Amino acid sequence: EVQLVESGGGLVQPGGSLRLSCVVSGLPATPNTLAWFRQVPGKERDGIASIWRASAPTYYADSVRGRFTISRDNSGNTVYLIMNNLKPEDTAMYYCAARRDNLVGVGTPAHYTYWGQGTQVTVS
Repeated sequence: EVQLVESGGGLVQPGGSLRLSCVVSGLPATPNTLAWFRQVPGKERDGIASIWRASAPTYYADSVRGRFTISRDNSGNTVYLIMNNLKPEDTAMYYCAARRDNLVGVGTPAHYTYWGQGTQVTVS
């Protein structure tokens, strides 16, 4: 069974930083893409960053490029989202997602098979 478990959300002041973590288990060691999405109530879930599990390419949405950084540990079992210079408009539920091949670009929710339960980030 594939599981993704996010942590690290919370309340932060504008200009502050947070680091989100997502522990991935049960995902076969084939080419995979790991990503972060976010969603506010009443709006679509938006992709903000992605990384290939086994190699370097990273992709970002324009809204976070230069402020957020996605990375993974050497095992590829934990993916991080480092968020700097947070703004009130970054307030959302943040979700970790995975798919079983390499995706060029962040993609849409339809591109991903596996999802975590989400972690809330509030910037206020």
